[in-house]
Amino acid sequence: MSDAQNQHDHDGPHEGPIKTPKQLILAILYAFVVPIIVIALLVEYVTSDHRPAAGTQALTPEAVAERIQPVGMVRVKDASDLSTLKTGEQVFAAQCTTCHTAGLVGAPKFGDADAWGPRIKTGYDALLHSALAGKGSMGAQGGGDFTDLEIGRAVVYMANQAGAKFDEPKPPAAAASAAPMTTAAPATTAAPAPTAVAAAEPAKTDADGAVPALYTQLCQTCHATGVANAPKLGDKAAWAPRLADAKNVDGLTAIVIKGKGAMPPKGGSTASDAEIKAVVSYMVDSVK
Repeated sequence: MSDAQNQHDHDGPHEGPIKTPKQLILAILYAFVVPIIVIALLVEYVTSDHRPAAGTQALTPEAVAERIQPVGMVRVKDASDLSTLKTGEQVFAAQCTTCHTAGLVGAPKFGDADAWGPRIKTGYDALLHSALAGKGSMGAQGGGDFTDLEIGRAVVYMANQAGAKFDEPKPPAAAASAAPMTTAAPATTAAPAPTAVAAAEPAKTDADGAVPALYTQLCQTCHATGVANAPKLGDKAAWAPRLADAKNVDGLTAIVIKGKGAMPPKGGSTASDAEIKAVVSYMVDSVK
């Protein structure tokens, strides 16, 4: 009897959670509405400006600007603005101290008179040339990005701290203003006496009436003093064989672009071929 009763209970009708039409309608409604609400919330979250970015940093304008900032920057210096030029001590602190304070890779230590002595004897021009062109493990300009004048100041600063008595190089404009001026003799009623003093030759300029900026910034360092056998500006004897070999300005320009001897390609600059030709023409004109 008990077994029959149990069998009857299992075979009877089963009731689900939905018992009325109203419950069925609500179940169907929830089955569609709830997923739609969830999807809408997800879309809102993904497109929201307040959503945290990778990690924990929010996509604020500041964060975006930091992410897209350039890897490098180009800084243009105006060689005529003397206020922007660094002192020798500043250049040393920014560029030279790494090797010259510790004496790395054979660099003479700052203030070491014994190490600097033989170098000082070679003279300022030779030291400057080594610093500009590079020597041994030291790259051109010590691997830095300073003007030739700033490098010259650093050379003088280090050498003088080791016992040298070099004068600090002056900017071209300051050097020109410090040069003695030739004044004409006052007019008299008597016939002027013959004089053996010739008037100073005016500085030669390019076609626009100005010295090329590239010469002032780069070429002047060697060609104004004759460092490393560079022909001096206006020295006809030094320029004659070079003009004979190169034939013309174009030939000399090609040599400068390629580099020769101690002079690196384009003098170590990034000037255009047209700028190189302009400064070569300026120097050639000085010996005509």
